[in-house]
Amino acid sequence: MENPPLTTHHSLLTTQKYVIIVAGGSGTRMQSAVPKQFLLVNGLPVVMHTMQAFYNSGVSPELILVLHTDFHTYWKQLCNDHHFTLPHLLVAGGETRFHSVKNGLSQIRCTDDALIAVHDAVRPLTSGAVIQKSYTAANEYGNAVTAVKSRDSIRRVVDGKSVSLLRDEIYLVQTPQTFKAGLLRKAYEQEFDSKFTDDASVVEEMGIEIKLTEGDHENIKITFPQDIAIAELLLNKKSH
Repeated sequence: MENPPLTTHHSLLTTQKYVIIVAGGSGTRMQSAVPKQFLLVNGLPVVMHTMQAFYNSGVSPELILVLHTDFHTYWKQLCNDHHFTLPHLLVAGGETRFHSVKNGLSQIRCTDDALIAVHDAVRPLTSGAVIQKSYTAANEYGNAVTAVKSRDSIRRVVDGKSVSLLRDEIYLVQTPQTFKAGLLRKAYEQEFDSKFTDDASVVEEMGIEIKLTEGDHENIKITFPQDIAIAELLLNKKSH
């Protein structure tokens, strides 16, 4: 069921909202010397498109960019070169994604009812509707994890044998993943575990049921070289 327009949610409009944009990629799978969040899509670094998506979403969260300290000077130069002036807080990244999110969280001063989204820097095509839906659902349920139903048949390999899974039960997880601030802070007080692949897995470890919200198959993650070309095509489609 579609959520009502954001403007009908007065409590959401008056709630503090943040987004932690995690940029930890090293560019190895892109076969690139430049980390993928800095590669150009239509003349602008990927992460700038990502930040603009949230800024223009109608939610207007405060932007927190978590970036390895090795790239802070480079980032400031990119902002200067591209005349990028969106207000944001730059935070040092950690050893893993878990530690980077934790570093971002440590810079947020807010009430437990505030809403904090966590988003991959390399998902520049997230629509305003997906972003709004995530904050709205998190405001209602305490958490909201963006996901799409699998379009493909799925098989799982167990003890060397492949087993068919029901496609209708399989969801592919995306970002944003949005949470009430109190819940997310408490979750990140846990010790790091290698099974924590995203924020949902960290929160779920506390016994919290995860609420899925509808994503978009165009909300792609820039991972491989061909993804840049796909992103440019999709961005050009959106602008027309």
